[in-house]
Amino acid sequence: MFKNVIMYRIAPGWSLTAEQVEARLQDNPFVECGASQEKSVGWVAPRGEANGPLLEAVAGQWILKLMLEVRALPASVVNRKAQERVAQIEASTGRKPGKKETRDLKDDIRLELLPMAFTKQSSTRVWLDREAQLLVTDAGSQARADELITLLVQGLPGLALSLIDTQISPGAAMADWLVSQEAPQGFSVDRECELKAADESKAVVRYARHRLDTEEVKQHIEGGKMPTRLALTWNDRVSFVLTEGLQLKKLAFLDVVFEGASAGKDDGFDADVAIATAELQKALPALLEALGGERVLPG
Repeated sequence: MFKNVIMYRIAPGWSLTAEQVEARLQDNPFVECGASQEKSVGWVAPRGEANGPLLEAVAGQWILKLMLEVRALPASVVNRKAQERVAQIEASTGRKPGKKETRDLKDDIRLELLPMAFTKQSSTRVWLDREAQLLVTDAGSQARADELITLLVQGLPGLALSLIDTQISPGAAMADWLVSQEAPQGFSVDRECELKAADESKAVVRYARHRLDTEEVKQHIEGGKMPTRLALTWNDRVSFVLTEGLQLKKLAFLDVVFEGASAGKDDGFDADVAIATAELQKALPALLEALGGERVLPG
């Protein structure tokens, strides 16, 4: 259900109903790229059913899904075709096209090639926990999350979102856990880490499938390298890699989470949503507490 986590706080006072949100999402449904269109973005049914609702409510939790389609047209192909056109013009007229004419040639070539370019689709899920005033997206990058959040704020009247921040920065907390060799309560440090120097060298040390409770790791940190990624597990139930930007990567729910879960095909989506949100409703607050609690901006 989720492979990544970026957390936002929903400002108080937002009160749209599920029916109202559904109606607003219907104003921007996903439509595949047209022949000369480089990019298309819109909402699709989270359950994957044709003509299904764009908002799914499972045990009080709302799930949305944004689809992005882009046409893959490498710049190298456009540049090569443009060079060929420039050479043809020089051969036939004896003059070399200027910068503006060359730019126009590239634009024309792009429009000619776009209908033949392959398309690539990717999707991003959104989870809204109205009671906790929490929005979670599984975007793999902040840029993708920013695009999604912009669409939500523009499309849903009154919705205001802010990235969750903590009293202790993730980098400082991860450094303390590694140096003290003591994870916060309920968490364990796993065997993956990235350390990066803050000076001009920007030196990077990466550990994979490697013990981190070693003098070598402590020496790197004491020498000025700060953790940018650290693998953690919460209560032997949820594992992930925490980043310096308070993003969770490689999110995975461990086997114990699924013990006793229904294996029926018909309720697979509902079961996945229920399990994922129930675990994250506990793990995410525990992580924020381990980072000193949430930083609340004045006003």
